Amino acid sequence: MTEPKRVAILGSTGSIGTQTLEVIRQHFSDFQVEVLTAQNNADLLIEQALEFIPNAVVIGNEALYQKVKEALIPKDIKVFAGQKAIAQVVEMETIDVVLTALVGYSGLIPTIHAIKAGKQIALANKETLVVAGEIITALAKEYGVNIFPVDSEHSAIFQCLIGEFHNPIEKIILTASGGPFRGKDREFLKSVTKAQALKHPNWEMGAKITIDSASLMNKGLEVIEAKWLFGLKTEQIEVVVHPQSIIHSLVQFEDGSLKAQLGLPDMRIPIQFALSFPDRLKNDFERFDFLNYPNLTFEQPDKKTFRNLQLAFDALAMGGNAPCILNASNEIAVAAFLREEVGFLEMSDLIAETLAKAEFIAHPSLEDYIGTDLRAREITQELIQKNK
Repeated sequence: MTEPKRVAILGSTGSIGTQTLEVIRQHFSDFQVEVLTAQNNADLLIEQALEFIPNAVVIGNEALYQKVKEALIPKDIKVFAGQKAIAQVVEMETIDVVLTALVGYSGLIPTIHAIKAGKQIALANKETLVVAGEIITALAKEYGVNIFPVDSEHSAIFQCLIGEFHNPIEKIILTASGGPFRGKDREFLKSVTKAQALKHPNWEMGAKITIDSASLMNKGLEVIEAKWLFGLKTEQIEVVVHPQSIIHSLVQFEDGSLKAQLGLPDMRIPIQFALSFPDRLKNDFERFDFLNYPNLTFEQPDKKTFRNLQLAFDALAMGGNAPCILNASNEIAVAAFLREEVGFLEMSDLIAETLAKAEFIAHPSLEDYIGTDLRAREITQELIQKNK
């Protein structure tokens, strides 16, 4: 790489955001932090800004604006606040790549703004493609923007496809760790606590994605994301449980050949590749050793016990705004579980009922997606209140 890439990190105080900054610390000559954003964690945002001296920062919670502004006055860093500012800041001419690490639906509008401004996208916010994959992929094509996946599974597929884009894919295989409750039955899951669900065996992640991983919804969302990233049909996507999380995903071609990408479960590697593509940059991250993993095992996911995975496949097969309904309902259900208002299995019941009740739109516009998201959240919240 010659000139350093100027990076905007949306969600810089979260798990992906902080790991992105770890990558940049190792490669100061290759990357320059241009923008940092956070929702509520003003203290960490200030700390990051004082270290990396970006052009601008945005704090989503407007009540924290004055605190951030006063802390950064000596460094002459521009400070903005609010959700609209997050969507607008990505349009700055000085940005080359926007890494979207916002949680859930909140990533959609800023990503649309970044694409329309011609910025390359490093996508860690899978919900953007889950909610409005058809619109996002069409916009990326229209504006000549590349979307580089940051999820380890989609990064693996992307890496396996380099040099193979002229060869049709027979199917892809997304691997799943199975989460902390792999092999457990519904009886066990009835009494699962928040603390148990937040203990992922392999990955360090934020609370929302950790619960999604425990319920296999995260894998379901990744199935929908993969459809749009790689132009696949539902029947071309398979999920296999791989407890060791060493093989991150595989591609099977028409001749029966399989290509896989392997490595230790470390999100910094796909983050770095999304930012540095087409280059691979040297780093000092821990290396995988086969002798430490003499057995790599695989098994079928239990879609009956972990209904969320089946619900995601069903929503993808329905098409239209069904994945948007699924995502919105799941965000409300997970938030309620984290507040200990609903049980682990109830999350799937809420999502299934919301999918049945919300209006289905076969060919939604962006306005339809926005309306669908709001209505699905309302329905799920009403169901939670009714069941109390």
